[in-house]
Amino acid sequence: MDRDDITSEQTTGLPDTQELDQATRDALEALVRRFRSADGIGMQVLGLVGGQAENLLERLPMAVRQRLDGATRAALEVAFDAAHRSRRSVADRPDWLNTAVTTAMGAAGGAGGLPTALAELPVTTTVLLRAIQGIAADEGFDVSDPKVRLQCLQVFAASGPLSRDDGTDIAFLTTRITLTGAAVHGLIARIAPRLATVMGQKLATQTVPVLGAVAGAATNYAFTSYYQEMARVYFGLRALARDGSVDVETLMREFRLLLHPPKALR
Repeated sequence: MDRDDITSEQTTGLPDTQELDQATRDALEALVRRFRSADGIGMQVLGLVGGQAENLLERLPMAVRQRLDGATRAALEVAFDAAHRSRRSVADRPDWLNTAVTTAMGAAGGAGGLPTALAELPVTTTVLLRAIQGIAADEGFDVSDPKVRLQCLQVFAASGPLSRDDGTDIAFLTTRITLTGAAVHGLIARIAPRLATVMGQKLATQTVPVLGAVAGAATNYAFTSYYQEMARVYFGLRALARDGSVDVETLMREFRLLLHPPKALR
């Protein structure tokens, strides 16, 4: 079994009694803090545009809502190839610079209303995926490895910055990636419906009258910050499993316990 394969099946059995050394525990606690704090900015965006995340999609025309799944799947297909190809000519950028770039793109997309917001969708998705790939490389993973590229895509299975889940959505951290001939299309088909809902919320914020450009910038800022944090958690866990002496079952068990400590310990 590969040490970076953290699977849901591996975390459902009896807990291991293996102890964590202090350095590993400190690293794990830092990842839990990242996971918990990732949605804060997204909630500020909802305050800016008014309403709740589940109501945002109702602001979109029915024709747009019906096209969201297909548009998101197409954006992911384009991003998967384009983000990887860009590595040949464009160096990885720090998180803050990725955030600045997408924030500017969100302002431009929101300024023109829904048509420009829709046109911006595949570009933003590509920049986000490229940022995730940069984080994987920063954690010491080979982004030319097809498995790692799929793992980068898997980060998009997180719940999204506008959906506070109280740390319950960690399935994307524990899903094993299987390499097959249709692996890319299969993973995109699984992720696209969920990401379509997330991207629909983003599009809806960019159509807010008067606030379109501001909301677009704020939303892209939240999206980029969120997915970069999720990537740091995702690949940080895999780096701990790869480099340390702790098996993945124990690592994920401890992550869950730190995320949801027993009531007696709270």
